[in-house]
Formats: sequence, C-alpha cells, structure tokens
Amino acid sequence: MSSQFPAVRPRRLRKTPTLRKMFQEVEFDLDDLVLPIFVEEGVKDFGVIEAMPGVLRIPESKLAQEVEKYARAGLRSVMTFGISHHKDDVGSDTWKEDGLVARMARTIKSTVPEMVVMSDTCFCEYTDHGHCGVMHGHSVDNDATLANIGRQAVNAARAGADVIAPSAAMDGQVQAIRRALDEAGFHDTAIVAYSTKFASALYGPFREAGGTSLQGDRKTYQMHPMNRREAIRESLLDEAEGADCLMVKPAGAYLDIIRDVREASRLPLAAYQVSGEYAMIKFGGAAGAIDEKQVARETVGAIKRAGADLILTYFAMDFARDGI
Repeated sequence: MSSQFPAVRPRRLRKTPTLRKMFQEVEFDLDDLVLPIFVEEGVKDFGVIEAMPGVLRIPESKLAQEVEKYARAGLRSVMTFGISHHKDDVGSDTWKEDGLVARMARTIKSTVPEMVVMSDTCFCEYTDHGHCGVMHGHSVDNDATLANIGRQAVNAARAGADVIAPSAAMDGQVQAIRRALDEAGFHDTAIVAYSTKFASALYGPFREAGGTSLQGDRKTYQMHPMNRREAIRESLLDEAEGADCLMVKPAGAYLDIIRDVREASRLPLAAYQVSGEYAMIKFGGAAGAIDEKQVARETVGAIKRAGADLILTYFAMDFARDGI
C-alpha cells in the first residue's frame, strides 16, 4: 500500500479545536432563539411544571422582572402563552383590551421596548373545553374560529405585540389575520405562522404547563405526523395567504420537514423544539444517560442545520447563562 494512501484525509481539518471551529459549517447564537414563556394571572408565586424541569409558570405580577432578566442575559425575543383564569367556550378573554393576551404584550413592551414579542394566537388556554376554537357539536368550527382569531390578533397588536403567531391550525387563519390586521391599521405587524403543525405526542408536557383542559385530541385540525407532502402544502398555503415567516412544529423529529419547507420556500423559517423534546433531554441528563448541555446544543444545532432561521426553545435561557 502506498504511503500516500489515503490522499484525501478529512481528519486534517479536525486536528485541533481551533481548526474544528474554523471549519464548522453551521452555528447558532442567541439572536436565533426565541424563548417561549408561560404567564399565569391571579397567582403570587412561580409555579413548578413537573414535566418540564427548570421551566416555571411566571406570575403576571413578576413578568416585568423576568423580562428584564432575559434581556440582561442577551435574549431578544419571547413567545407568550397565557394561563387564564377567565375561560369560556370561545376564549373571549383573548380579544379583550384588558385580557391576559393584551396585558402580557403591554407589560413586556413597556418594560423592555426592544424585546420582540411574539404573541401565540390561539384559544386552547382560554377555552373551558381546551380546543383551539369555537366548538360546534364535537368538532371545531373552522370559519367561526377565523372571525375570533382576527379579533385576538388585532388586540395583541394594539397592545404592542410585534409578531402574531397563529397556532390554531385553522384553514385560512393567516389570510383572516392579515385582513384583520390591515383593516385595523397594523400593516407592519408580522405574522409568523405555525404553518406545518403536527398532531404530535411530543406536546404532552405543554398541557401541564399551559393548563389546558382538553378532552380528546386535535387530530382533525393538526397534521398527521406521517404526512410529508401535506406538510409542504400546508406551509405553502400559509405563504400564499400572506405569512411573513413559516414554522415547523415539532422540530427534532421533523428535521426532514424543515429541510423540505426550506427548499420549497424563500420565506424565513422557524422551528419549535417543543416541550416533549425539552423534557426528554432534561430527564435524560438528570438520569446520567446523556450530557444535557451537549445534547441541547447538538439538537438545536441540528434544527439550524436542517434549515431553520429561528428556533423556539425552552433551552434559550440555559444557552444565555452558560454561553453557546
């Protein structure tokens, strides 16, 4: 065998930490991350979420100080989820000027004006049945929900939300929101659509975190996890309806979909590392089965590598504290 074999040696570029860093193809930083937060009204103390170690429900009275902490750590954006104590069958608190959706946005923008507020736009945390819209019999009435989701979007924008993020998975929701925002004069309020959202078992811990009272499932309006072509179609429909940014949710088990959507669209693309993904890493780390910090970096890096521009992750503050 010739002493020159092999002539091509990729290991040359892995020889030292400096070389490995120099030739690293994909990186992510804090500007790429969005921190989802849970804000509960009518309570005094932080609430422990057993299924999501390290994530707490924030009392509304302490939201300002928490947002200041995020800003000092270097985070640029949050996605707001409210834990409402004023539920009804249509989620009407979401379109009230003094409701929780509006109060969260106002508090954050008045405390840290430069913080980008993404307002999750849905009804599941505000309805007594836990579904994402108006119920008609045993199913969600798509078109009745569209009228209400436009009201919620305008209410959030009026309160200062920079971004409306519709997650209800209703057909036509992006167009309905864009029309409502424009008619109300909010032409510059962006829409980051949960454009490809799967009916995933990985949302389990979120149910505890968000205090939803869902009976049944959301399979009639969220996507089947095994449908790849439909996933692309859903995102392209939202693009055609006026979305400014698309999203795939969940992220880690759907890296192929992130890549598919990235190749099909020129819009910015977000991906949501959901509660179940976070919990598995946290519990795996606590059990000593994996290195939590390294796996968190690797999984978020993989989401970026697959094509996401923005990543919603509950690890955002961990990255900010520890350095990426």
